[in-house]
Amino acid sequence: MDNAEKMARAFRLFDEANSKDPNKDEFEGSKHPKELLYAKRMTETLTAFAPEASEAVQLSARCQHLRRWEIPRDRYEMNRVGYLKWRQELKKFHAEKATEILEFVGYDAETIAQVQFLLLKKQLKKSPETQMLEDVICLVFMTYYLEEFAQKHPKDKLIDILQKTWRKMSEKGQAAALELPFSDHVALLVREAISG
Repeated sequence: MDNAEKMARAFRLFDEANSKDPNKDEFEGSKHPKELLYAKRMTETLTAFAPEASEAVQLSARCQHLRRWEIPRDRYEMNRVGYLKWRQELKKFHAEKATEILEFVGYDAETIAQVQFLLLKKQLKKSPETQMLEDVICLVFMTYYLEEFAQKHPKDKLIDILQKTWRKMSEKGQAAALELPFSDHVALLVREAISG
């Protein structure tokens, strides 16, 4: 099996797992499993943003939220400490579940180790591949989820989140974000956040 076939098979297995998500998001008039839709958006955004991305980055983008619903946020305290603990547990969980699929497909140890490294978000701002994945995560959030998020939260929280998101991105990622077709309301929030 060549690498293209291997990656296609891994994508199919990631998607099969994420298709079991009981949470649904509406898109183009129909409901989709939330994490399956997210995974496809990650791949589409990565392809547009960094068509030169390595196989490990492409795999990591597709499984970045693999079976995420199995570790719900409400299992942890509803404060910053609880949130950070939840995020740490999720990263480890995604890396473990991705490893099971990649081993089953027949990936070599080096590729699997790099996917684990990326899913654990190691060396952000130092590793070009971790940074590429983080840029795509931020772009997917800003493209598909920010408008709805902005309707549910107060302005000061939105500004804070946008500033944190902006700091995580590379200059290339920030430039891509400024090209996104925001509504007037969200465009104002973004401008205020990045000028503050």
